Amino acid sequence: MVNRVLVVLPHPDDETFGCGGTIAKWTKSGAEVVYMCGTLGQMGRNMGKPFFATRESLPHVRAQELADACKVLGIQDVRKMGLRDKTIEFEDPAKVAEQIQSVIREFRPQILLTHYPGYGVHPDHDALGFAAVLAVKGLGAAERPEIYAHAITHNRLQTLGAPDIEVDIADVVQTKIDAVKAHRSQSEGMMKRLADGSESDEAVRKRMEQNFKKEVFWYYNPDHLPDTLWLS
Repeated sequence: MVNRVLVVLPHPDDETFGCGGTIAKWTKSGAEVVYMCGTLGQMGRNMGKPFFATRESLPHVRAQELADACKVLGIQDVRKMGLRDKTIEFEDPAKVAEQIQSVIREFRPQILLTHYPGYGVHPDHDALGFAAVLAVKGLGAAERPEIYAHAITHNRLQTLGAPDIEVDIADVVQTKIDAVKAHRSQSEGMMKRLADGSESDEAVRKRMEQNFKKEVFWYYNPDHLPDTLWLS
């Protein structure tokens, strides 16, 4: 039985869009989930549709949206890491790993959920995923949580193979939808296109619909982490 999960992702909404259903299933079963959120998404391009945020107000808006979404998902402990949006790749990964490692030792999670380094699409995803795996790599075998890695790139199946974990989220799909809506500045346009069928890119539309049916992850062996993040 899963009792403790540590989620390490860089942006407000990463916990919802890619893995909100899985998190909701954990919390509904009684698991405690701690979320280390890397940034406040202050450099995000979406500011509502129609706009209701500004560049100056966006971090405050997204901080509140994060709190609202985590409440929906049942996450009671959110740790803001204080990193700057779109610059995590320039941080010292060892120092970021130390920050994550301290929470692992405090919380003793059975599972750590993060982005799959090199398959996160966004540089922040890759960089924080790398630091999270590095944190686990530096622990003794008895201290290591199992790593659930979330891969996003379109070539993920071709290069990584079939997912190790597939989570049917049908029983918590409304919870995920409510959490997505809580991230209003980021989701209004997407949800409108999905609802009215106006998404012009068929591949994008199918991916959006699929995200409300199941979520998939790969196990990551920290001993296989490369010495540097940028593989290509």
